[in-house]
Amino acid sequence: MAGRPKITGQTGASRGARPIPLEDVELIERVRNGETEAYGTLVRKYQDRVFNACWRISGHLEDARDLTQEAFLKALENLPKFRHESGFYTWIFRVAVNLALTHRRSFKRRRTISLDAVAGSAGTQAEGLARRLETEAAEEAPDQGVGEAELRGQVVRALNRLEDDYRAVIVLRDIEGFDYSEIAGILDVPTGTVKSRLHRARAALGDAVRPLLKEPR
Repeated sequence: MAGRPKITGQTGASRGARPIPLEDVELIERVRNGETEAYGTLVRKYQDRVFNACWRISGHLEDARDLTQEAFLKALENLPKFRHESGFYTWIFRVAVNLALTHRRSFKRRRTISLDAVAGSAGTQAEGLARRLETEAAEEAPDQGVGEAELRGQVVRALNRLEDDYRAVIVLRDIEGFDYSEIAGILDVPTGTVKSRLHRARAALGDAVRPLLKEPR
């Protein structure tokens, strides 16, 4: 194994440097030693988050399922090359996001399924971003506001209309919580490009929901 990863007992996304869970390192080593069932544990651990990101980026519910499966299969095939330079969580997202972006660019003319069409399946993902936009607007104009569900739906629709590159950084930063350097690694672009795209993406979303926020209750 090249180098020593930053290993902790923690799991899940964080806004700062993402620790590499000891459990993931052990599971990967078990898979490498022939215990293929250990890979199922990794899949179950991260498949929902990977699926949600694929859905948000691709815009197709059924395609997102196929992309998620393809991402985990591709990661398994390339597991011997994995060197723990990042956590498995970051690595599987790199695989999945690039598959989803390639897929979206190849099938842009296809009719997309509305991302808020299936109630409860993943409909709360944009809530954090919606709440932040609502809070910022309320601070500027405390007597104006909009219903949370209506705002969330508008954010989701606006997200679906973003250009691919902007859409990806919003999903990775504001929904999945990756930091700038992680996003740069996932998308293979400079950190400055990530910040620029994120700024423009947030501005575009803000423009999309601002008329709704200005409506009287």
